[in-house]
Amino acid sequence: MNLHPLITGASAAFWICGVLMVIGSLGLVFFRKAVYSALSMAFVMLNLAVLYGTMDAPFLVFVQIIVYTGAILMLFLFVLMLVGVDTPDSVIETLRGQRPLAILATVALAALLLFGIGGSVRGQPVIGLETANTANGGNVQGIADLLFGRYVFIFELTSALLITAALAAMILAHRTRIGPKVGQVQQASARMKEYAATGAHPGPLPSSGVYAGDNSISAPALLPDGSVAEASISPTLVVRGAMLDPEDLRQGTAARFAAIEGTKESEEDE
Repeated sequence: MNLHPLITGASAAFWICGVLMVIGSLGLVFFRKAVYSALSMAFVMLNLAVLYGTMDAPFLVFVQIIVYTGAILMLFLFVLMLVGVDTPDSVIETLRGQRPLAILATVALAALLLFGIGGSVRGQPVIGLETANTANGGNVQGIADLLFGRYVFIFELTSALLITAALAAMILAHRTRIGPKVGQVQQASARMKEYAATGAHPGPLPSSGVYAGDNSISAPALLPDGSVAEASISPTLVVRGAMLDPEDLRQGTAARFAAIEGTKESEEDE
């Protein structure tokens, strides 16, 4: 009589990783920041790799981590940095007929997912996982035979899709110049004119503060009198509320100046 455990390691991993994948999927949909959504996607992919490992599919584990989580997701983050997270969507169609084609592609993708999920739920595996892993010398050899044999055309189409995505990222990151290019001579002349008109300093902006305890850009620079140099503060960090409190830095600077003055006075008295 063979005794089968009620809960196996694969089933426990499925219920744990499945719940985590659902949570990550909800974060992908409901996070308002695109970077957080990308991190949620990476979280889902890592849990999916764990599920592949429980099914004795080492090739899919490493492909899921190296190719999808490591390469494609990093490409997605790179596109976000190029385009800009806060870039508004334009309502002007730059390509004719892109909206009908997008609707058609959405319907086709939804139908593909519907038939795929329905077939996986209603259908039965033809040969099973153990038979698939032992065929053609193992899991890796079997998948390689399918990718570069039976499904080589689809595999090449995937490569073309990735190249198209990279070109699309370059097009999205390209900005149409609406005026003549301004060179260094013109910029220097404009700075000197602004200095003559408004008194704005023609040089570069001051860098952030550098202290023994903090050298981050969130630390504003201090002037000799202990006040904050407004030009050294990043407007983005000010809006986010990520700047360090200048009052603590000001008090430390004032204490150091007082100590220096006290040392000078004691030396003069001696």
